Amino acid sequence: MKRRNAIAHLGLCRYTVRVSFFEPVFEALNEAQVRYVVVGGLATVLHGHARLTADIDLVIDLSPAEARRALGALAGLGLRPRVPVDPLAFADPEIRGRWIREKGMRVFSLLDPANPMREVDLFVEHPIDFEELWSRSEVIELTRTVVRIASIPDLIYLKRLAGRPQDLLDIEALELILRRKEPGDVR
Repeated sequence: MKRRNAIAHLGLCRYTVRVSFFEPVFEALNEAQVRYVVVGGLATVLHGHARLTADIDLVIDLSPAEARRALGALAGLGLRPRVPVDPLAFADPEIRGRWIREKGMRVFSLLDPANPMREVDLFVEHPIDFEELWSRSEVIELTRTVVRIASIPDLIYLKRLAGRPQDLLDIEALELILRRKEPGDVR
């Protein structure tokens, strides 16, 4: 009961259920020992900005073995590519390069046919060096597992790259959260 009251006090109750909707994805990735970092709207939410998000944006280690492990974990949950391709094609760097050059692909989207609300987008190339992104990321506890999310400065950088209206609003919120974390801030 105390934990629930603490969560309510922090204003997290409204989206705890929404985050728990995604928790099986993180459980599967963690069980498969996939190296991933959550970016995008969900990372923004997990840093403390309450807003809606409809998918999980992931930057994963793109080495072929790691990518295959990630795809195996996601396929095990019933997720399938949005486009009609073999999901394991994503693990091949040459094929991903061709998708980037010929199709302008930025993310490889996986959907759950049984639950269209569950979608995972995998970046087809690293917008930030993966080892740096990984080393600066934060591990957040959820109800049944943990999740690794991009640091606020990395998230701001990625949102500046995207530059969409929602990203610009997220940047404002993330900068405020970052200022509030600074030592000596009494807000």
